[in-house]
Amino acid sequence: MQETSKPRTEIAEPGELIAEQVERLVQTEARHEATDESELKVLLVNGPNLNLLGQRQPEIYGSTTLKDIEEKVTKRALELEVDVRCFQSNHEGAIVDFLQAEGPTAAGIIINPGALTHYSYTLRDAIEAIDKPTIEVHITNIHGREWFRRRTITGDAADAVIAGFGWHGYVIALEALFAIPITRKPKS
Repeated sequence: MQETSKPRTEIAEPGELIAEQVERLVQTEARHEATDESELKVLLVNGPNLNLLGQRQPEIYGSTTLKDIEEKVTKRALELEVDVRCFQSNHEGAIVDFLQAEGPTAAGIIINPGALTHYSYTLRDAIEAIDKPTIEVHITNIHGREWFRRRTITGDAADAVIAGFGWHGYVIALEALFAIPITRKPKS
């Protein structure tokens, strides 16, 4: 999904339409009841090479940067009165360390593991061990790409996988964590 800087005159992209539908379906009023920190913190974790969004293959990944995505998710989270902790690393161990340190006090996790999706049993085990509602996000439809991108080792440990909606998938994941009941996958 490539974004352009010229004014829009055509029909909205599918990701935008779905994001708008989700927003209409979801109660968007702020939380007013008393909640503790663990109910209000979401981890937004991005893996290797996602720091290059906007530069790396914009014809595939679009022109939106990781900073743009973090700002869009944080803006929506503020409307929901939810704290977002953003983290990106090109190193598998750093991601696991972050999840182990922050995961126990988080209400949920939104993660785009990047290439770690396809082979990281270490990251999969960390997601399972934390046992918090987890949604894996991919900007592109990984199932419509090269054969090696179609398998998601980490997605098997997540409660849901959102793929192919561009940056909108991150906001859809945030909405899902707080407004759409997630049927938790039984942990093995």
